[in-house]
Amino acid sequence: MMSLRRYTSFLLLLLKKEKEKESRQSLGWLVMESRRLLNGVAGGVDEDLRGNEDGHQLLTPWASSVASGYTLLRDPHHNKGLAFPEKERDAHYLRGLLPPAVMSQELQEKKIMNMLRQYKVPLHIYMAMMDLQERNERLFYKLLIDNVEELLPIVYTPTVGEACQKYGSIFRRPQGLYISLKEKGKILEVLKNWPERNIQVIVVTDGERILGLGDLGCQGMGIPVGKLSLYTALGGLRPSACLPITIDVGTNNKDLLKDEFYIGLRQNRATGQEYAELLEEFMFAVKQNYGEKVLIQFEDFANHNAFELLAKYSNTHLVFNDDIQGTASVVLAGLIAALKLVGGKLSDQKFLFLGAGEAGTGIAELIALEMSKQTKTSIEETRKKIWLVDSKGLIIASRKETLQHFKKPWAHEHEPMRTLLDAVKAIKPTVLIGSSGVGKTFTKQVVEAMASFNKVSHRHDKQILKPIILALSNPTSQSECTAEEAYTWSEGRAIFASGSPFNPVEYNGKTYVPGQANNAYIFPGLGLGLIISGAIRVKDDMLLAASEALAAQVATENFEKGLIYPPFSNIRKISAHIAANVAAKAYELGLASRLPRPKDLVEYAESCMYNPVYRTYR
Repeated sequence: MMSLRRYTSFLLLLLKKEKEKESRQSLGWLVMESRRLLNGVAGGVDEDLRGNEDGHQLLTPWASSVASGYTLLRDPHHNKGLAFPEKERDAHYLRGLLPPAVMSQELQEKKIMNMLRQYKVPLHIYMAMMDLQERNERLFYKLLIDNVEELLPIVYTPTVGEACQKYGSIFRRPQGLYISLKEKGKILEVLKNWPERNIQVIVVTDGERILGLGDLGCQGMGIPVGKLSLYTALGGLRPSACLPITIDVGTNNKDLLKDEFYIGLRQNRATGQEYAELLEEFMFAVKQNYGEKVLIQFEDFANHNAFELLAKYSNTHLVFNDDIQGTASVVLAGLIAALKLVGGKLSDQKFLFLGAGEAGTGIAELIALEMSKQTKTSIEETRKKIWLVDSKGLIIASRKETLQHFKKPWAHEHEPMRTLLDAVKAIKPTVLIGSSGVGKTFTKQVVEAMASFNKVSHRHDKQILKPIILALSNPTSQSECTAEEAYTWSEGRAIFASGSPFNPVEYNGKTYVPGQANNAYIFPGLGLGLIISGAIRVKDDMLLAASEALAAQVATENFEKGLIYPPFSNIRKISAHIAANVAAKAYELGLASRLPRPKDLVEYAESCMYNPVYRTYR
């Protein structure tokens, strides 16, 4: 065992070197020497005399807080790789730890994009991107911002769905917090284990309904991680202000429970009071630890929990459900924009949904709210223009007693219709929206029927009747129809958008560019608007404001291509405008706490955005 005399000598050396103001590299050495000597005290043998480490030896996991030398290169928040200039290499003891070449961040970006384009499998690109995020955070976000249209399908849908399915196999290091039933009664302590204190946005899932893939349990963590990457890249929130969380209450996925690489609890899902108590503890621990203004985004909860959680906490917390509210807002924006192509007002349209879950009913409700606002009529009246089909057929009044509560407002008087095709022929909608999570349900017969009674020749007013078809289910394999099918079966007349991306389609010598009704248009800007205004609650009027701001960003050249959404290449500008509209609404409703109100909210939103360009170190 190390003698007291030796340890005293070490402390004297420490004081002497600090007094002489030795370099940070020396201090880093002293911390490492302290770890070595103190572990020698604990174990009775110096590490450098031990040879192979004894797996049973108790050690203290000391870590230096001085980002210098090798430690600096392993810190993703500060690492610049070969972009460290000569002066910084000397100042931070990097000589010999890097090859002699010095690269600009732009050249690094070019190099990595060249590498990524060599991969043939999207999941491999996803894994390479996650590796980059773990070693060089600023380069990761610069890459994503500058190449957003190319990389968005990788870090978000559809590739993130496959990543979640295989998360246990590709898991390398934790990227967020895992809160399981084991942590019940200790959730506040778990939150305090996260190294960042100033958290502004939390994206949380329980993994029960990941995209259209079902229950993926703990492996649903890929969704909060991906969403928060977009909060930073598209909405400009600081990475350190974002916290991904997965709440693990088990899984009912039998394949995962049998998978030896599954990373979550090996039990069936907890439900009822046990589930509610864990979520309640979580919600109040978040508020206690991070304050009133932290935004909690619910993601991919099953229908029954999604509606209940939103209703329960919307009056006590700053909460937002992207599947219900985000999807609704982005779809409404597309419909508002589509009116520029077909003419008329929103209230002139007739809507039919396939899917009556959280997405479908959320979209329907926001459309009804917007029509009510525009026409000054009651929401009960505007709901009558919206029809929903679920797994049992058209939702009608005679089914009301057996319906879930969130479907009941859409139960109108009508004769029973068992299939979607029958409903289309009977209702004759101008807008068909799919949110069913079931692929290939917009069949040729359905699309042809939509096209048959939405023709110019049928009308004598200023409306140009084209069928609006939105196939929103994710990932691509679950889309109700493809872009090619929609354009071909409608003879090129459909206005089409989907949840996942599709390539442009050639039909009869004309190129059609399908739009993507991607929630990533809305939630980054919405979150930024809530944060810059210091909002304490999310209200429907803020979602309407976000939709109107997004629709206003669709330019004439976009409409000429048949697009009802602007290109993602302008997404940061779009997010700033959405944020400004949302913040303005928060101030108008008296829900903003950041005073005084900035004069120019767009300019203020842009000034608050995170910039991933490398910083210069002293």
